Amino acid sequence: MAFAKLLCRAQIGIDAPQVSVEVHLSGGLPSFAIVGMAETAVRESRERVRSALINSGFDYPQRRITVSLAPADLPKEGGRYDLAIALGILLASNQFSSPHLGDIEIYAELGLDGMLKAVRGLFPAAVAAATAQHRVVVPPENSAEAWLAGATEQVCAPSLVAVVEALSKQQLPDSSPPELIPQRALEYTADLTEVCGQPQARRALEIAASGAHNLLFTGPPGSGKSLLASCVPGILPALDAGALREVAAVYSVAGLPVEPLFAGSRPYRTPHHSSSAPALVGGGSVPKPGEISLAHRGVLFLDELPEFPRSVLEVLREPMEAGEIIISRAAGTLRFPANFSLIAARNPCPCGYYADGTDRCVCSQAQIDRYQARVSGPLLDRFDMLLNIEALPPEALLKRSEAGESSAVVAGRVAQTRERQCRRQHKLNADLKPGELMQMLVDQPELQERFTQIATRLRLSARSCHRVLRVARTLADMASEQSIGLEHLLEAISYRE
Repeated sequence: MAFAKLLCRAQIGIDAPQVSVEVHLSGGLPSFAIVGMAETAVRESRERVRSALINSGFDYPQRRITVSLAPADLPKEGGRYDLAIALGILLASNQFSSPHLGDIEIYAELGLDGMLKAVRGLFPAAVAAATAQHRVVVPPENSAEAWLAGATEQVCAPSLVAVVEALSKQQLPDSSPPELIPQRALEYTADLTEVCGQPQARRALEIAASGAHNLLFTGPPGSGKSLLASCVPGILPALDAGALREVAAVYSVAGLPVEPLFAGSRPYRTPHHSSSAPALVGGGSVPKPGEISLAHRGVLFLDELPEFPRSVLEVLREPMEAGEIIISRAAGTLRFPANFSLIAARNPCPCGYYADGTDRCVCSQAQIDRYQARVSGPLLDRFDMLLNIEALPPEALLKRSEAGESSAVVAGRVAQTRERQCRRQHKLNADLKPGELMQMLVDQPELQERFTQIATRLRLSARSCHRVLRVARTLADMASEQSIGLEHLLEAISYRE
């Protein structure tokens, strides 16, 4: 026959729509055309496919070859279609036949010698293939990733020749689990036992982890802001199955390994303050996820917050509210998830020693005002908690009597608190909507009146009121209380002053 059709999937953000690779051989002068919104890397596959076929011992048809990647209005990029195109040419030229191609999806880039190479962003496609109950053809380097995505029915082969031999058989070989390289969760050296003193900061950190709240530390150099933030990964519970696959899809699309996530690591991203806006939110000619998406379901830590360009910080405002980032291009719109907790740290002034109880600060009031104005009011309003911390004197550091609670102990309480939230409302308190928050005080008119008076006196915005209620709800959950009490509300408000 002169026509063949095989299955593959495109990569659109973290989605993987189905693509049909159709190959037709016809008469006329020898040519090779690829149609269907193929990017440069896809169009270049004709040279890789030609060399791979010849070097694998197959005949390259001297005919007019037309490859259509349908649907035609869906952008295609990368080398993932190489193997499907090569197999289509072999089928259309009657050099190979297989009874299994109706429910098989094919992913691999071809080397000029016919060997298969790994493709980036396979995880979403493998998840979709497993959902459709399709077997996948992948190179050995992608086997573990596809297996973790749920695509356990695989044809894993190192070369074009090996794939043809496997698919030509009447009975495909049974899929066996790949030899997964033992992975350990990402190791973070900081443990809460290393934090000396700072009981209020430690409690704020536990509250933030328990409810997935945003937290800003302000304090002089050496007060422990960065150390406290580096302890967050150690007190967060592992991702559940649904969130794990969502985060793994983002990492796969970004070209990062997904195995550490399955070993128990939550995302923890710490971009430098010289990062650009596209580096944080994602983008590029072929849009890729940025740091906020790589921190999805985890923590984004911004150290030296005022040192980030203000234009860069302002792009965080919408994702912090929406939990996702939408990148629009002429070719279409992509959505990347970005439901992260923001932990940030800053100094109170350029030299860092303003209002630390000493005379070390050398900044003028104008310098201090300009420095603090680098972080806008609307961005500060999106933090659930703002905490000023003080540096400890040397004697307190050198003569500490005993270490505080370890991260493992705090992690146990955080896990219990999160379990209470999910059991009651099927989400964390940071994800509660304004309507749900307003219902919390309906049955407590006296507490509602007290909160109204305090919010009016402090001139809290509507957003600040909602964030106070979220923190108060987390404090009640930490105390195993069914409803918010006055003590929870007052403590939550104390983190806004």
